[in-house]
Amino acid sequence: QITTLINHKDKPKRSDKTLQAIQRVGQAVNLAVGRFVTVGEAIANENHELKEEMSVACIEARRAGETIAQLTDVASLDHPESDSHITIFTDKTGVVKAARLLLSSVTKVLVLADRIVIKQIITSRNKVLATMEQLEKVSSFQEFVQIFSQFGNEMVEFAHLTGDRQNDLKDEKKKARMAASRAVLEKCTMMLLTASKTCLRHPDCESARINKDGVFHRMRLALEQVIEIVTDSRPNGENEMASISIYSGIKEFKNKVEGLRENLYFLSKENLSTMLEVILEHTEDFTDSAYTSHEHREHILELSKQAKMELEQLVSVWMQAQNQKTKDLMEDLEVAILKTCQCMNELKREVHSAATSLAADLLKYHTDHMVLKALKITGVEGNLEAVAEYTCKLSEQKEQLVEMCRLLRHVSGTEPLEITCIHAEDTFQVTGPQIISAAETLALHPSSKIAKENLEVFCEAWESQLSDMSLLLREINDVFEGRRGEKRVYLSLPRPGKHNANLKALKPVKLDTEEQAKIAKLGLELHLLTSDVDSETEKWEDQENEIVQHGQGMSSMAYSMYLFTRGEGLLKTTQDLFHQAEIFATEGTKLASALHALSDQVHDDDKPLLLLEAEKLISMCKQLQITAKASTQGKSATFTKVDACILKTRNVMTLLCQLLPLCCKLLRKNKAGNGCLKPASPWKEDRIRTGTNARTPERRVDTFGIKSLENHVTNMTFLESK
Repeated sequence: QITTLINHKDKPKRSDKTLQAIQRVGQAVNLAVGRFVTVGEAIANENHELKEEMSVACIEARRAGETIAQLTDVASLDHPESDSHITIFTDKTGVVKAARLLLSSVTKVLVLADRIVIKQIITSRNKVLATMEQLEKVSSFQEFVQIFSQFGNEMVEFAHLTGDRQNDLKDEKKKARMAASRAVLEKCTMMLLTASKTCLRHPDCESARINKDGVFHRMRLALEQVIEIVTDSRPNGENEMASISIYSGIKEFKNKVEGLRENLYFLSKENLSTMLEVILEHTEDFTDSAYTSHEHREHILELSKQAKMELEQLVSVWMQAQNQKTKDLMEDLEVAILKTCQCMNELKREVHSAATSLAADLLKYHTDHMVLKALKITGVEGNLEAVAEYTCKLSEQKEQLVEMCRLLRHVSGTEPLEITCIHAEDTFQVTGPQIISAAETLALHPSSKIAKENLEVFCEAWESQLSDMSLLLREINDVFEGRRGEKRVYLSLPRPGKHNANLKALKPVKLDTEEQAKIAKLGLELHLLTSDVDSETEKWEDQENEIVQHGQGMSSMAYSMYLFTRGEGLLKTTQDLFHQAEIFATEGTKLASALHALSDQVHDDDKPLLLLEAEKLISMCKQLQITAKASTQGKSATFTKVDACILKTRNVMTLLCQLLPLCCKLLRKNKAGNGCLKPASPWKEDRIRTGTNARTPERRVDTFGIKSLENHVTNMTFLESK
């Protein structure tokens, strides 16, 4: 909004609509700053050490917001130039100065708030660690109950703080690491309870002590990793471990090879050979694995040999082309590049097949949890010999699953999934021995209820990880097959020649500066409408509702079209915009279908109005599709088409602003007692509750097992007192 104001071009004639639009932007900026500063001031009042700095930054931001509102107060002026009142038209530099001050002060507030959040998380972690030390040394049940109740409350607080932080992280790799650490803490909190109780009941049992020590150690590592992520630091100055997957290696290698088309001199042949050697070294994880099938092993070895030969041929032609750039040599180079990349693609496909087929077979084979069931039965029987036999089988199973995770890591496709594979490997590596020590404790004390409960908890953690592996395998396959990777489908860029057979004949063009200026007002109106739609969708309690999801999708697409009018965002050419308009219209048609479905649920009195609005929406979307698909020639005609697409999109968004509150009202009316509107919550409540933005796919990662943990803390008035 600020950029729109600063880029605003003066014109001798200004319509009432233009003046109103400018004033609306100024007011919107000032209101947003007011809300932002209110939160900043509330934070300052609760954190005295930064209160002064935060207060100064908030005052600066508020002052800048008010200045922008004053300078854009132009709607009531017929002739702003001749009036004594200073406005954006008479003092453009004033707006620029106010904008700079605003952005500077807002940044200060954000940085200070971030420092406070980091400090809160570190303080919370320190409290948890201190209480854990007390729990380790406790010697009586009564003392344990008291300290664990305190520990439970501290873990709940830590869960809320880290959940908020996880949702705020922009780096997907860090987000995955945070999720993995919090998953460990979730499971270990319950393990710590039963393992400690078992140790207290059987203080002389070595296996019970080993079991408990393992839980404490793992929790400390997880807590430390959370702090590393939050403070962006590594212990002892270590660098973050680089990705070592075959996928990432092949991707980088292919990029270098294909780069030879543009530049024959940007890397050395030794560099390329080294990259291939590293990839082939990683394939040894597959060929050396006892769990890789003979067929897969042979294919991988064969493709590795072929890759070396293709690279030798490529290097030979490449060296010749460096000395003499003839047409024939360049054609030979292109063929060598294609053959090398094709070979690497086949190698990638083969290792993917080897890893995923092994994983599918193992997960299917271990789905009945026979070894865990046998350990529970033989433990209760006190049969030490049988327990020893089944612990050996569990160790074998653990080695198989660890190997499976290592191979899946190579073909995970994305860094977050690679991190999830590492977390899964660690979980199997640690949980296996913990199950064994818990089973040995039960076998030594077969009548102990707490020892039996403890074994159950560790077995559940193992079963849960196996279940998670099935989901992980599905995600890895989705990435390989191209079904994942972009956050929102409708933001994907159109690919000329794929979506429309006629696109090859069209030359993609961008709007020039003059055209952007002409369409700026329309774009601004579209932007304001997206804000209104977002505001309406956020009021719905059921964010999974089909109407809400279509509304959010359309708003996001409309916003990308607004960015296009400013020469920003993912839509780079007019052809991108037209394709986006088509998808927008399709989404609108789907919304109309959802409205028809809703009409079947509402009272007869309300049905005609809803159906009428649905028909309006269908008609508007059809008109937009016709406009977007119409062929044009020439710069002027293309700009007219752009203008028409934006205008029709704006009309649909205007209707959407009316539809969303109507639908919510009808649903609330028809579902008495199950309202769909969220009550507004004050900042203090919102701060300790994890943000659940409707557009954030991580809505369900807010807190780890908090409800079950709170129940444990609340209900634990005594432990094994009888």
